[in-house]
Amino acid sequence: MNKKHALLAGLFLIISAVTPVLAGAAEMDADAALALAKKSGCLKCHSVDKKKDGPSYKETAKKYKDKPDAVAKLTKHVTEPSKVEIDGVKEDHGAVKTRDQAKIDNLVQWILSR
Repeated sequence: MNKKHALLAGLFLIISAVTPVLAGAAEMDADAALALAKKSGCLKCHSVDKKKDGPSYKETAKKYKDKPDAVAKLTKHVTEPSKVEIDGVKEDHGAVKTRDQAKIDNLVQWILSR
């Protein structure tokens, strides 16, 4: 085996060892996202697949599909209180009950994956 083949083989082994670790770190935790949505009161107005006062998460995912700013916009929407219109009436839209960015990112990814 020449040096080039040895180097490629070593690189392959390193990539093979690191890839599962990186993939596991990026996995979404659906149970944690749902728990945060419940804790934050999101499910009073939203549902995974049915329209309530607010759009379903399935509708939201469809709205943001293939939009490059989807994560940023949805993150802002769930973290900053704002006004929303429900049946012609302006109402307060709350924010998630955490400042842990990893939990917020997980929630946003979960919503977008519906």
